[in-house]
Amino acid sequence: MKIAVTGGGALLGQGILRALRRSSLQLHTVALDVSPLSAGLYWADEAYLVPLANAPDYLDAIRRMLAKVRPDVMLVGTDVELVPLAAQRAELEREFNVQILVSSPEVVAIADDKYQTARFFKQHDFAAPASALAHDKPGIAAVIAECGFPLIVKPCIGARSYGVSRADNEEQLQWALAHTKNAVVQECISDADGEFTASGLYFDGHCHAVIVMRRDLRDGNTYRAFTVFDAVLEAQVKAWTEALKPHGPANFQFRIDARGRPKVFEINGRFSGTTPLRAHAGFNEVEMCVRKLLWDEPIVQPEVKPITILRHWSETVIEPQQVDAVKRI
Repeated sequence: MKIAVTGGGALLGQGILRALRRSSLQLHTVALDVSPLSAGLYWADEAYLVPLANAPDYLDAIRRMLAKVRPDVMLVGTDVELVPLAAQRAELEREFNVQILVSSPEVVAIADDKYQTARFFKQHDFAAPASALAHDKPGIAAVIAECGFPLIVKPCIGARSYGVSRADNEEQLQWALAHTKNAVVQECISDADGEFTASGLYFDGHCHAVIVMRRDLRDGNTYRAFTVFDAVLEAQVKAWTEALKPHGPANFQFRIDARGRPKVFEINGRFSGTTPLRAHAGFNEVEMCVRKLLWDEPIVQPEVKPITILRHWSETVIEPQQVDAVKRI
């Protein structure tokens, strides 16, 4: 079978490819990216260059790839491609007889916006970080009255901690608001228990499998991860996933507040950068989703291993002729 993976230059796309490598599936992989110097292109059986996701000819290039390669499944490896592919998923699947693992535009929109994420949790009666948009002065005053300082100021749409700042007083808050575009102000959730990343897999109206990990961050990415076994947290992840209703995977990043309540501050309505780490723990969500999409195999909660994962740099060495061989689709 053929599996196409976008984002061969992204941590997420490369993580999906690595999870596929660890699977028991017999695969022909096809990697896509905008640059011929993207390492993931050289981990696949075929590789093609495509335009940026916001380019006017992006979807035309995806259609040409689907017509030429005829993959059975297409997996999305960058955030920016989620919006156009979510909007066109049904049409592309019909036209090219392919399964595209991308959630609905509604789920993508909730996960893409930190303020909408907080609203989603409050609307579903889950604990959520107290939040207010930058232009909502009464809302910010209410957050201060409820939580006090410190506060977190971040872009509503962003990733990997870019643009995130901590305000310990009113002066720092005003500086952060003046220097952060499209900002949301949120309570600073205690980090006494560390930060958690969790995944749920949702198909046919149910969350079938979950995993919880604690993580240490560096430059906004996970560089150490530890499997966590907590029935209460696992049940909470299942409840979050069933409320969100993604198409397949959803990733939740959360901390435990001073009252012991898990509060999600970010959703990824897709696989996440920790996807290949979870595969090491026996939770290969990429393989489980592919098996479900292609053969309707039931997803069964796997036995998660108690492990610690230490992330590190590695290298992919290529020859000039390999770079020249990667062509635009």
